[in-house]
Amino acid sequence: MTTTPLAARGPRAWWRVPQRQVPVLATLALLLVMYGIGVSQYRAFSNIQVVFNIFIDNGFLLVVAVGMTFVILTGGIDLSVGSVVAMTAMVSASLLGDGVHPAVVLLIALLIGPALGFAMGCVIHFFDIQPFIVTLAGMFFARGMCTWISSTSIPITDGFWTSAAQERIRIGENFVTVSVLVALVVVAVAAYTLAYTRLGRNVYAIGGNQQSALLMGLPVGRTKIAVYTISGLCSAIGGILLSFYTLSGAPLIAIGMELDTIAAVVIGGTLLTGGSGYVFGTVLGVLVLGVIQTLITFDGSLSSWWTKIVIGGLLFAFILLQRLVGIRKK
Repeated sequence: MTTTPLAARGPRAWWRVPQRQVPVLATLALLLVMYGIGVSQYRAFSNIQVVFNIFIDNGFLLVVAVGMTFVILTGGIDLSVGSVVAMTAMVSASLLGDGVHPAVVLLIALLIGPALGFAMGCVIHFFDIQPFIVTLAGMFFARGMCTWISSTSIPITDGFWTSAAQERIRIGENFVTVSVLVALVVVAVAAYTLAYTRLGRNVYAIGGNQQSALLMGLPVGRTKIAVYTISGLCSAIGGILLSFYTLSGAPLIAIGMELDTIAAVVIGGTLLTGGSGYVFGTVLGVLVLGVIQTLITFDGSLSSWWTKIVIGGLLFAFILLQRLVGIRKK
């Protein structure tokens, strides 16, 4: 048998990148192009505060999308996130209105999401039911709880909540809010977890091939339950941040947020089939959605529905890109 010496194969071209990183790089390129268009069309778009405002307006969405990333990486889906965000905001507003101490409200709010996520994860694992069905039930349950708490919006006037919502962290002449810092901390913790912990390795292994993960002795059940619990926790944090943003809780708030988070995760390069994706890509996906909204706002002549139209088109394009990359791998 003839072998080819390693030196004779030639060096790998510097411009070649791993195929799993192609969708993320495509998202980064899209983001830069869109930002460049904004700067060329609108002078104020080059102001760094515009970028900070995108983070401020989408901090809660970023946190929820991080939780969704864990779920999709295992090949699952969580349709309950928007309703859990709304339920958390409603519970917080209701308890604060009743005079409950803000620290107790924060604790209760942070327990609601993980508890529901844990319950859904257990049902998915132990009863072997499709995540789509289980989380759809969770979505209806959480949204129903919102209406049960109150059929109208509940304003938040608590001193701690309002001061946290109005706090500005100065960065030179510009500023960000507390919500942005919380979102960045969540992103950092999630990125570290997926890259350097056993849980992260298990998440990628299950998404890549669940049967192989079982044969390797990996804790598939525990990992599935964990990712839905994490998604619930991120939704609860997102609900708190949304209540900071709006200073209210409303039963119809965050309707459709689950679709926005899925779109952000997929546009960010995470495969819907699982096993490949990055938290950094999810951040880029959220920024893409934010830049689209900002461009439409700057234009002033387009309806807000154009945001959904453009996002839908991008989602189609990135799903097709993922498919083409998958075919090329085979």
